[in-house]
Amino acid sequence: MAGTAYIAEADAKTLSALTDCAHVDLLLPDMNGLLRGKRVAIDALDKVYRDGVCLPMSLIATDITGNTVEETGLGYDIGDEDRICRPVAGSLRAVPWLQPPMAQLLLSMEDAEGGVFAANPREVLARVVERFKARGLTPVVAVEMEFYLLDAELGPDRRPQTSINPATGDRNESTQVYYMQDLVDYQPFTNAVSEACRAQGIPADTAVAEYAPGQFEINLHHRNDALGACDDALMLKRTIKAIAEQQGMLASFMAKPFVEQAGSGTHIHISLLDQRGQNIFASPVGEPSDPLRFALGGLQRSTRDCMLLFAPHANSYRRFVLNAFVPLNECWGYNNRTVALRIPHSDERNTRIEHRIAGADANPYLITAAVLAGILEGLEREYDPGPPVVGNAYEQTELRELYWRQTIAEFLESDFVERHFGSEFRHIYGQQKLKELRSFYTEVTDLEYRWYLRAL
Repeated sequence: MAGTAYIAEADAKTLSALTDCAHVDLLLPDMNGLLRGKRVAIDALDKVYRDGVCLPMSLIATDITGNTVEETGLGYDIGDEDRICRPVAGSLRAVPWLQPPMAQLLLSMEDAEGGVFAANPREVLARVVERFKARGLTPVVAVEMEFYLLDAELGPDRRPQTSINPATGDRNESTQVYYMQDLVDYQPFTNAVSEACRAQGIPADTAVAEYAPGQFEINLHHRNDALGACDDALMLKRTIKAIAEQQGMLASFMAKPFVEQAGSGTHIHISLLDQRGQNIFASPVGEPSDPLRFALGGLQRSTRDCMLLFAPHANSYRRFVLNAFVPLNECWGYNNRTVALRIPHSDERNTRIEHRIAGADANPYLITAAVLAGILEGLEREYDPGPPVVGNAYEQTELRELYWRQTIAEFLESDFVERHFGSEFRHIYGQQKLKELRSFYTEVTDLEYRWYLRAL
């Protein structure tokens, strides 16, 4: 191996343990949460830490199909310029599912002057976290993501199929929420994911069979490092998809792959520590502390502004249906899965907010940035969230219908988004989504042929 003089101290120990490692995947998360980048020889790693690596600036805002979005101003308008991307210190990890052994390293993109690129999703979150630090507060974050294990082969109708149960050989058709036998049947998969997580230092601690055939959730332990928690979520997603592929399945974090089955969400658990390490949300059930109340109020008022971050794709909006444990407004409550902002059952010391709006298809950095920004504004402006909902929120509150086109328009006009994330990010992300919407509606769907071809 070449010299290691420039490799970050936080990664040097990891590197020394990567014996026989020949290559490193350099990973740049884009706005959709997809990992882009390049693969380099391990001998080039020291140079990457010293000089960075060049990648097209347009990669940050490529659309979901991988095409440059010219409307962002990052493509032909600037000659599709490269930008320097530098390693995120402490993010070097093994790629334990591949042979020969490999490593992976997160990158962060700079702007033309060598400063922080404001539209980089990880940096969007970092700026919000810095504002908490200025107030003497530390966010504690845990990310929960649901996903489907599907058959790697599409059905005769070219649609996805639920996976074949590896223990019975039968296709999954029934829903057995929290069913332990499903975890037993899929133990080769969950064991492989657990082993891969241990090898990467990903703090995955719980596996759950969810509310649909072949739907699972693997939870991450909470961290008092919001950026690290989202790094873990991104790496866990990569791990799940890779292990599933090795075992002849497709892991999908699509928000709603089946109309008749439950959608997949991302739930963000948040509490805040003061400088003494005390949780400022701590309070008994029914007597929320002022910081908890204000945080909930801020989240309520920022939901519409940030909905495009929580529901970024056309398919995201299929998930918002009645009686599916998906929130249809911004109400809150204690130990209640029908609300958007849930205070889970816990002892007083561990009081936290579970934000339940986002889909599994959303970018964890941007979801967390949006949640924290809403909390911050609530603390600053002391918003009142009103009383908690007790019982079925679907029957007691006004339910909202959501439309992709409307949320894009609201995002592009949002003062809240500009104030917390900057006008550059608002423009680039909004234009990316507007381009995806326009491309989506140029397609003629099977449903249109069934409805219109003979009738009209």
